[in-house]
Amino acid sequence: MIEQLFGSKTRVKLLQLFYSNPNRAFYVREITRKIDEQINSVRRELANLLSIGIITSDTTNNRLYYEVNQQYNYYDPLLLIFGGKAVAGKAAANPKTDEQTELKSVGNVEVAIFTGQFTRDEQSGIDFLVIGNVNQHKLEKYISELEAQENKEIRYTVMPLAEFEYRRQIKDGFIAKVLTSKKQVLVDKHNIIEK
Repeated sequence: MIEQLFGSKTRVKLLQLFYSNPNRAFYVREITRKIDEQINSVRRELANLLSIGIITSDTTNNRLYYEVNQQYNYYDPLLLIFGGKAVAGKAAANPKTDEQTELKSVGNVEVAIFTGQFTRDEQSGIDFLVIGNVNQHKLEKYISELEAQENKEIRYTVMPLAEFEYRRQIKDGFIAKVLTSKKQVLVDKHNIIEK
């Protein structure tokens, strides 16, 4: 039904991808793999979304990246439709992303953040931060699968929640950089990042 309302299955998949990953930039081939659509229809819909202003584009390392335009006039209503966020007691419209579901298998993940290469902001010095009590072997397996999927090496850091809280309290430089960098929050069980 949403496809009929928005005119195209590819457009709906693109909107779901961008609004589920608001601080993440994607290049065309990565998008076609993630939404499993033909490259020509993806390019056509990207051009449409770009001309409307829903997404923006930028070139980095000779690659054209696209990400959702958070300054777009109708960003908030579209986020409610496509972002999978719950609204005032109502259930979320979309299921959690694959990353969130797969992270549950590594242990008790309190917080998980994509930054660095994922958001094209190298300020933090890492690409992935995991906070909680996790099984190291399962996490390493998860990271190697993520590296294969993304086709790049992932720099990551893991720490227990108590260590994170302590380091944030003493204004640790590393934690400060991660928190001020552009990030995509995958898991934040207790709104720790927003404090």
